[in-house]
Order: sequence, then structure tokens, then C-alpha cells
Amino acid sequence: FMQNHFSKNWYKSGDDNLSAVANVILRYNYNNQQKIKFDNQLEMKVGIQNSPADTIHKFKTTSDLLRDTGKLGLQATKKWYYTFQILATSQFVRGYKSNDPMVYSDFFSPFELNFSVGMDYNIEAFNKKLTGSLHIAPLAHNFKHVSRLDLATRYGIPEGHHGMNDWGSQFTANITWFPTDKIKWGTRLYAYTTYSRAVVEWENTFSFAFSRYISAQVFLYPRFDDGVKKMENH
Repeated sequence: FMQNHFSKNWYKSGDDNLSAVANVILRYNYNNQQKIKFDNQLEMKVGIQNSPADTIHKFKTTSDLLRDTGKLGLQATKKWYYTFQILATSQFVRGYKSNDPMVYSDFFSPFELNFSVGMDYNIEAFNKKLTGSLHIAPLAHNFKHVSRLDLATRYGIPEGHHGMNDWGSQFTANITWFPTDKIKWGTRLYAYTTYSRAVVEWENTFSFAFSRYISAQVFLYPRFDDGVKKMENH
């Protein structure tokens, strides 16, 4: 939570503002150390900020994520697993732009559900300083839905429809690397293609530990999606 307040006689002036970020990750994993592995992860992240310069909205989101990942694996070799993966993604609240009444996103607008069948490879190197997994799925089904019909074309859904289905291939990488005891890099690369459209997301979290209790994080998240409606001037 962060609050900034400027008194009326402050020589530089400024706008009072409030902001907050909440981030929760829940994991439930099962491994019988023989053939079966079942991994589950629920990610919830919401950031809000009030904007005095915005005359329409009192608060806007700075980040908004609701994502659940489930993987059921059957061991093929020491590091390879035959895997069935379910990936569901949405957000919690409405998304706005400053001084713009349009709703650009909302709960279940969009909502994506992806089923994929492929293989997982477990990564473990440099004395376990580098760990993670790769999910390679030549067959994947993706369902995209919007509760708000006016957002359909914005997210690549045909006009007048709430949802669409398509088939393609998927790749997911989740890797954590400790180059030193004080620095950690966590990265998630997700790619899905129908061979006529593609979605690529690359989430990077860099953590710097200054002491046992104090650390800093830098979050970088580029995303590409050529299936959504393009801006008229681009």
C-alpha cells in the first residue's frame, strides 16, 4: 500500500494519490515418486490506483490477473512426462483508460480456457540454481469468451458472438534461475498458435534481496497477439 499527500503550501505542488498491489500464488502439487505427477497453481494479482487527473473514474487498475494452471503427467523417462494441461485466464475487475468511459476488460471479458496434450521436460542444472519445466503440446484447443458482447471484436471474436473455439499448438516454459544468492530471475513464456494467428506472452520477475526481510522486484511483461482488432491508425 502506498499513499502520497501534498500540503497546500508545498512549493512543488502535486496531486494526492493512493495505490495498492496484492499478489497471491497458491500451489498444490502431488508426486508419487513413481509414475504420476499432478501440479496445480492459482495466481491472483490486483493493483489499483486513484487518479486525480481522471475526471471519470475514481480508481483504475494497474495490474489484474486471475490464472489457474493444472497439469497431469505420466512419467515417460527420468525427465520427460506425457502431460495433459488445463490453463484458464481472466481478470477480476473492469479495466479503463483515463478520462474514457469505455470498459476495455471485465471479469470473464475476456476469459480463455486452453486444453493441451503433449510432453513436459523437467529442468534442473547448475546445482539446482536453474530449475523449471517446459511444456510442448502439438495439439491444443483454445476457447475464448467475452460476457460483454461489445468487446467481442476487440478480442478477435466474430461480431455478435460471445465466444470462439480454435485448434493449434502450444508451448509453455516456467523457469527460475538464481545467478547469485541475492538475485533471482523467474520467467514464464507462453505461446499458442493456430498457424493463422499467434499469442506470445513473456513474463519476467527480477528479485533483488538486500537482506533477509527486504527485497525489490522488477516486473517486465511484453505480449503479442495478432488475433485482436488492430487500431485504425496502425
